[in-house]
Amino acid sequence: MKKIAVYPGSFDPITNGHVDIIKRALRMFDELIVLIAFNPNKKSVFSVAERLEMIQGVIRGCKNVRVDTYHGLLVEYAKREGANVIVRGLRALSDFEYEFQLALINRKLNREIETVFLMTGYRWFYTSSTIINEAASLGGSVKGLVPEIVNQKLLEKFHP
Repeated sequence: MKKIAVYPGSFDPITNGHVDIIKRALRMFDELIVLIAFNPNKKSVFSVAERLEMIQGVIRGCKNVRVDTYHGLLVEYAKREGANVIVRGLRALSDFEYEFQLALINRKLNREIETVFLMTGYRWFYTSSTIINEAASLGGSVKGLVPEIVNQKLLEKFHP
């Protein structure tokens, strides 16, 4: 049976920490779906279409990975796509508490879907999309913290 996993997030924008998780998850699963999920609690810098384009550019050439979008319950999406694993990246202890709560509610909603936590690589431990956006909006260089395609989009967005 093919092992399919879903890696959900807002990816606003995708960072090198996200890319690290994608590459490592691909070593564990036959197929990985990078899912741009809707989060009503976050105000996005990039549209869903812009995020989709950036992620597709970043993963171009990677086998067994695709990008999708979804507005609804994650476990419903996973079941529909034949996935039985949700991949979540962790940076710090503060991430764990929130992610643990999400994993528990997802398990309550569908006991057949497991959550796997991957620690981000130490080089990306302090990065987040929020911090990246804030630094870029104030004129700071985020080169090396995000893929080059994302760096260019940030420059266009904040410093046209």
